Amino acid sequence: MTTVVLVDDQDLVRAGLRALLTRGDTIRVLAEATDGRSGVAAARTYRPDVVLMDLRMPVMDGIEATRQIRADDRLEQVHVVVLTTFDDDADIVEAIRAGASGYLLKSTPREELRDAVVRAGRGERLLSPAVTERLMDLVSTGRATASPDPRLDRLSEREVEVLTRVGLGETNDEIASALHLSPATARTYVSRILAKLSARDRPELVVIAHRSGLVR
Repeated sequence: MTTVVLVDDQDLVRAGLRALLTRGDTIRVLAEATDGRSGVAAARTYRPDVVLMDLRMPVMDGIEATRQIRADDRLEQVHVVVLTTFDDDADIVEAIRAGASGYLLKSTPREELRDAVVRAGRGERLLSPAVTERLMDLVSTGRATASPDPRLDRLSEREVEVLTRVGLGETNDEIASALHLSPATARTYVSRILAKLSARDRPELVVIAHRSGLVR
């Protein structure tokens, strides 16, 4: 069973989510919170598999709450999934940088939302199709100002090339073909880059490549 804490400042939204998620016996809602600060406290008290986090809330917003949860070593197994009505580019990027395991819109169909929560509880990373499209569009059009990332100094010239390809949205097989590597070697490079940059997953590498100016 997947355990969940709901964090949203609207009573009706929380009630609807509770009713939806607890239909059946695969998800259990342990607690609810009305702002980011109480959401962090609930995560520390109940240590759920998933925190379903709204973004725009009083006291503390969802991005800062996500950042605090992911920074707490005691909550290493807690996965934060942002669930919001906002698909703003900056929100998407900042949520990923804060450590969110997923970014879903409240327009997500009900069964897809239930499935996404269960998958997040297993440690899978989730982006709704609309959010994926926005993120890739943000990267490909270069709409944000690039800024130097000192972490790139840890990478070899070849690793920078691979990171650039990841930033373009290429798969490991496509990277291997473009750089004349074997698929296994491409996967190894991506794993090394994740470790060297202390990045959580591939979407964060896309953000790093974009923000550092490797991809415009």
